[in-house]
Amino acid sequence: MKLLTKKWQIFLYAMSGLGVNMLNLIVGSYLTDALMVEGFKANVENWTYLNKTLVSAGVWSVMVALAKVLDGVIDIPFAGMTDNLKTRWGKRRPAILMGFVPMVIAYVLFLCPLTRTQSMTNTVWFGVLLCVFYSFYTLTMVTYYATFAEVVKEDQDTVLMSNVKSAFDIIYFVLGYALIPMFVGNMNIRLIALMFLPLSLTMLIPLFMIKEPSTKDVDRQKDADAPQEVKLFPSLAYTLKNKSFMLWMCAYGLLQFGLQMFLTAQNVYYSGTLQLTGGQITLIMACGFAPVPFTLILYNAIIRRFGFRTGYLYSLAIFCVAMAFMTFLTKDHFRSETVRIVLTCCASVLTSFSLGSFFSVNYIVPAYFAKQDEIKRHVSHAAMFFAVQGLFSGVLTAIATGLVWVNLKKSGLSHTMPYFVIGAVVLSFIVTLLLPSFMDTLGRIGKKEQKKA
Repeated sequence: MKLLTKKWQIFLYAMSGLGVNMLNLIVGSYLTDALMVEGFKANVENWTYLNKTLVSAGVWSVMVALAKVLDGVIDIPFAGMTDNLKTRWGKRRPAILMGFVPMVIAYVLFLCPLTRTQSMTNTVWFGVLLCVFYSFYTLTMVTYYATFAEVVKEDQDTVLMSNVKSAFDIIYFVLGYALIPMFVGNMNIRLIALMFLPLSLTMLIPLFMIKEPSTKDVDRQKDADAPQEVKLFPSLAYTLKNKSFMLWMCAYGLLQFGLQMFLTAQNVYYSGTLQLTGGQITLIMACGFAPVPFTLILYNAIIRRFGFRTGYLYSLAIFCVAMAFMTFLTKDHFRSETVRIVLTCCASVLTSFSLGSFFSVNYIVPAYFAKQDEIKRHVSHAAMFFAVQGLFSGVLTAIATGLVWVNLKKSGLSHTMPYFVIGAVVLSFIVTLLLPSFMDTLGRIGKKEQKKA
């Protein structure tokens, strides 16, 4: 595959997933809720499709859960497919297109109820479309992420691409969680969803930038110098038997438990425990997400000087401090609302020094291990590393946001959220110390290169 050697190419390639990720956020955070009026109090006519419930609540909850389970499980077979696809155009571009087109069609159809009243017809219709959307979203993104190990050669370029991708992740978070609620005051959520649809075209960028030979070329498959593709089950076995990667999965899974609980629970925590209002919460959210592109500069500098492990441990430590800080920002400790808002903003700014790097590890580490497998085993199966990571992330996220957080809210213990986050992050810190020494060299550059940089 042709390598990207210029920084502008890496920057452009890293932004490719912005639009598709935005569609996924809209479906998961807004459209699945918009089929029911229950839970909404203001602007119900805009937050919902037709200002009425269109699905059977009990059956719909089961179908949403099934779709999310499918989203995690289907990573594995799709990874095997994209790693072994045989076409005259290569394997990555066709796989991206095969995922992108059905995903967009499912997204558009999801905006169209079959009946204008509550019915099982609507429930099944939207449930099937949700499964289709998540499945082909997975195929699109697991293929795109797999190319992170293939379109750049140097570790520093992989780090750069991962950091740029993380910055764009923050952009779609801000667009999704800050901009959309502002739009809802004047237009229906379905219209807003359509407005963001053209943004998905960013996913077409790799189709023009990826240059790979035909995978139907028999001579190439026999070329001893070319990494060889492996079938689904051997690929999965290679990945699961990689002790260093599985140890990283333990550290990563613990991180996802804490991170996803924080991201899911922060609105309730700010509103309920810290007793802040909507505008104040928006300000605090901005303090947490807006500085991320700049805090990533410091994170990247630490990695370039000391390596990946040190940079990751630094991020975990900062996040723990921020969570511990937040446990003291209640009325019991600070009666002045102004003081509490200022201090909470400070704590939120602290989290920004970690959030970007936490998104970045999603891309840099699997890509790194995929490259190592190409060198040591001479096999090419980058997508499987991202698929296994997605499975770990899905399971730990489900436990954190489903089993644990929901029960904390029901038990009136939502104020204990930071303690669970701190516990998970501390455990991730400990497991990271057990990672092999080569994790210290990932992203690090020598003194001569540092002077040039």
